[in-house]
Amino acid sequence: MVEAKRKIVKGMNIEKLKGTLSAEGVILSEKFENLVSRGYGRRVDGKIVLAPYEALYLLDKGIIEVLKNKSGVKLSFQDLLHYFRRIDKNIWVKFLIYRDLRNRGYVVREGFGLGLDFRLYDRGDYGKEPAKNIVFGILEGKPVSVKELSEVLRKVQNLKKNLILAVVNRRGEVVYYSLSTLSLGEVIENAEV
Repeated sequence: MVEAKRKIVKGMNIEKLKGTLSAEGVILSEKFENLVSRGYGRRVDGKIVLAPYEALYLLDKGIIEVLKNKSGVKLSFQDLLHYFRRIDKNIWVKFLIYRDLRNRGYVVREGFGLGLDFRLYDRGDYGKEPAKNIVFGILEGKPVSVKELSEVLRKVQNLKKNLILAVVNRRGEVVYYSLSTLSLGEVIENAEV
């Protein structure tokens, strides 16, 4: 049986889940059904694998503890962040966006690849409706060309989704913008009115 520490959160007795570090993220072998029902992780061979940003979020919230290997060496948030940063240089930006959206009550799942970070479900839609929004994250001050944004928007619209641009500023705050197409013809027509 997994030995788990208990944490008192707002008068509730919550059992910390133990996960093991892997190159894909963090693997949970037991007692993860509650997390799965709330949109965390992906099932693999009777276990769930938490994406790096999910693992960082749940560790930060005190819901899981992460062990480096079977020896039981426990990793801190900084240790885990450092490990994942070697795999994904954008993990900090992804974590900040993920944390902000989760703290606002949204279910956030991995994107469709193609450089798209997350699928964003409207509140209450997870498990009932497909995600209506795709989130593309960038760091303030890091140049992104109009061509790249146009290509991302085209991909998202081909999926019949809305594009939300999440910009992380220098203080770690996230600002969201909705992007849509605008043609030069529309600009000219509106200017003549």
